[in-house]
Order: sequence, then structure tokens, then C-alpha cells
Amino acid sequence: MTKSSSTPPVVVSTTPSGITTIVISRPHRRNAVNSSTARDLYSAFIDFENDSSQKVAILTGSDGYFCAGADLIDLTLEQEQARATDSQSFQKPVENRNCGPMGPSRLQVKKPVIAAVAGHAVAGGLELSLLADMRVVEEDAIFGVYCRRWGVPLIDGGTVRLQAIVGLGRALDMILTGRPVAAQEALAMGLANRVVPKGKALEEATKLAEELLRFPNGCMNVDRRSCYYAAYNASSFEDALSNEFNHGVKVLETESFKGAARFAGGLGRHGGFSKL
Repeated sequence: MTKSSSTPPVVVSTTPSGITTIVISRPHRRNAVNSSTARDLYSAFIDFENDSSQKVAILTGSDGYFCAGADLIDLTLEQEQARATDSQSFQKPVENRNCGPMGPSRLQVKKPVIAAVAGHAVAGGLELSLLADMRVVEEDAIFGVYCRRWGVPLIDGGTVRLQAIVGLGRALDMILTGRPVAAQEALAMGLANRVVPKGKALEEATKLAEELLRFPNGCMNVDRRSCYYAAYNASSFEDALSNEFNHGVKVLETESFKGAARFAGGLGRHGGFSKL
């Protein structure tokens, strides 16, 4: 498909049920992200966070590509312009969840995010995929730190998130070598959560998002936040446990007692999910 000149680089759609789909749409550059696209992606995620009607986001790319990373052609032009004007261009330090070079990469998004990965998720595209809680990956998809070849560092969370997801040894294998990692290996190491047939990532990610909508939202999000706190912010095991308890008990009155009553009434027996 040829990209129309009127198509924005980031296309956002929402559903009444609460699913926001954010699509990177620069197929002429394999969905590589330049500075304006980064700002649009960042704004799309902030809008998702702030919209109480939206519960789950899906991040994907158009035309069979996820994201080829930073647009190095535009990056070169931006740096030349920055030198001419003595500006810092995209090189802004990390400050209170501000926009990163790839856009939303400095956020811990406040609600669930699923990445639907087709084609290549490499360099900054890999880093964007790591923003998600889960990655639904097509069978011929490729992950990789391809920017290793050009001396471009991971400055959008890659060295932070990748090792937390797959472990230090596997992360360093990917980061130091820059080698391609195919879908089945990504599944084996925990980088991919589901592998689906070619052309089915967005469809399957949407089904997964719909499954998440069935659950009590407050409880799911408090458990999700506790996982991230334990992974990145906790000062000790006891700190992580205290955070889990102190936030978890707040949903007992709002959701847990009602859920227990539904179970006592006969729903969900023997591990059933169909009537929730």
C-alpha cells in the first residue's frame, strides 16, 4: 500500500468498549520514527492515559512493519539543523516522563499496553515494543538491536527494559551482537508472549485486549503497577511486599468482595472464564 500524503504518521482509533489502537504509519520508511512522529506517539499515549473510557492500548505499525527504529535519514538532517541553530534537537535529558527520542519510551504507561508486532521491531522499534506489557508477534517477525551496526546507542529504555523482560544474559547477547531474533526464539526467551500466523498480529492483539476488558479493571491495574514497582522501583523485597499490600487492599471494598460474592453464587467454578 502506498502511503497517502494526507495520512498522519500516527493513526489513533478508539472503541466504545475501551480499546485504543495506535498505529505508526510511515511505511515508506518502514515505520521508522522521526522527531515529529515521536511527539505524535507520545501525545497518543498521554491521551490514552487521560481518557477514562479507554482501558487497553494496542501499539502496532502499518503495512506489515512494526518499526525500523529511529529514522536515521531524518536524524542526520535534524542534527545538521541543530548545529546550525545551536540547539539540542532531540537530545533532551530524562525529566518526569517527558518525550524521548522515540516518543513514549520514557513512560511507564498507566494502563495495559499490547504490542502487535509484524515484520521488523528493531533498534528503537524494539525499544517501543518493550513499552508494552505483552507482545503478540507474527511468525516471521524479527527483533534486534540493529543500531549496533551504526554506533547508535539504546537511549529509549532498551538496556533497562530488555534485561528486565528476558534476563541479563539474553539481553546482553542481543545488545552486544545486534543479531536478529526470530519469533520462535523470542517466544522461548519471553520477549514474545504469543506467536501468530503472518497478518494476524493486530487481530489477535485485539482479541487479547477484549479478554482483558472482561476483568475488574481496578484490581488488574493495581496488580500491574505492583509488578512494575517490584521490577524497577522497589528498594527491597520488603518494600515491594508493602507496596503490593498497601495498594492491593484498596480494591477489596470496590471490587474484591463483589467478585467473591459472584464466585459464591456459582460463577467461575473449576477455573471457568466463559461467564465472567
